[in-house]
Amino acid sequence: MARIGRFFGLSLLMATAALPAQAALTPAEKTMTRTVEADNAATVALLEQLVNVNSGSRNLPGVTKVGEMMKAQLAPLGFDVRWVPMQAAGRAGHIVATHKGNGRGKRLLLIGHLDTVFEPDSPFQRFALKDGNKAEGPGVGDDKGGMVVMLAALRAMKAAGTLAKADIEIVLTGDEEDVGDPVEVARADLIAAGKRADVALDFEGLVRDNGRDMGSIARRSSNSWTVRASGNSGHSSGIFSEKVGYGAVYELVRILDAFRRDLPETNLTYNIGLIAGGSTQTTDAEGIRMTATGKGNIIAPVAEARGDLRTLSQEQTERVKAKMAAIVAQHLHGTSAAIEFEKGGYPAMAPTEGNRAILAALNGVNKDLGLPEMPPLDPLKRGAGDVSFVANDVDSFAGMGPYSTGDHAPGETVDLSSIPLQAKRAAILMSRLAAEPHAKR
Repeated sequence: MARIGRFFGLSLLMATAALPAQAALTPAEKTMTRTVEADNAATVALLEQLVNVNSGSRNLPGVTKVGEMMKAQLAPLGFDVRWVPMQAAGRAGHIVATHKGNGRGKRLLLIGHLDTVFEPDSPFQRFALKDGNKAEGPGVGDDKGGMVVMLAALRAMKAAGTLAKADIEIVLTGDEEDVGDPVEVARADLIAAGKRADVALDFEGLVRDNGRDMGSIARRSSNSWTVRASGNSGHSSGIFSEKVGYGAVYELVRILDAFRRDLPETNLTYNIGLIAGGSTQTTDAEGIRMTATGKGNIIAPVAEARGDLRTLSQEQTERVKAKMAAIVAQHLHGTSAAIEFEKGGYPAMAPTEGNRAILAALNGVNKDLGLPEMPPLDPLKRGAGDVSFVANDVDSFAGMGPYSTGDHAPGETVDLSSIPLQAKRAAILMSRLAAEPHAKR
């Protein structure tokens, strides 16, 4: 602890010395910034503790343990914290925490997640300080870093007296990286919280583009699809004939090439991640491994491809799905094919005026902190996330967590100086939003 404290005391002093004077802040906001700075060593120490508990999405005891650790942090701040078990969706569960304020300000929903992509069999398991103001570890940015930013902001609000007036609900899902099934069960509590809120803030990572902090007012959807093709088998000398036709592999290739040529449009991507075909073809129950057998002189009767589809609106999703289905239906002679879209998935978070208003408010905070304005991020540069499940019901903003690199891979690294920076932004923004009148319903 002492070593961490000395390290971050020096680096935080260097980081804050470069900022302009914060003359535009209120006395309470100045208290918040001082509290974040004073607590930073403890914040990073907590991050280390969280990271060192494996909480891969399918490690149910590990996710539960991290949930217990977060409950121990939230309860002393005045939150009523409950654990929502998710055995019905094949996952550990979620933390749902509520704080009752004066009932007059905007009702805030804070979103984060307890789990990581690193399961117990991953070689990447421990927190480690790196050269400079960085640390690496599983979930050090995504999203254990986001959770400690959230906690640091809430502690600063408590110290300044603004938390007492704030109506806040927190949902920390235990399966953001691998959503439980059925998704309607796995996301029921989050969706319900979104319907109660006026503003949703997602504490996944900050995005920087060419060194500039960006504001995430939109996130694209993430949906999965499978195309299965079939055809007549026989000796390869009969390929293309009236009797045999083209075989399953040519049919599948026709479909995928038509996707490439005919589907492109703004904000749309569609990837093919897995493909196999032959005399036999099988896919495992998880949909991540395929096997095939065959010979070059045998026409393949079966073939399968799996991929994803990302859009910026539900309207775009449905329109593109219809175009894909129409392409699949145009079979080559002697073949058939069908496309299946996986149920669930992540919806899109469209760039609404309400979302832009949150970014404008955050840029007011940036101005008063002496920080540069944050432009809106191109949604092509951000993946899907839990905030999208509530974005149709509430004004939403993503990226309140720290800046990190290499997420979802061994070597995931967080910029530790971004933790107090984001905590200050969050504390002041939440305090200001909580002081605005809530929407009448």
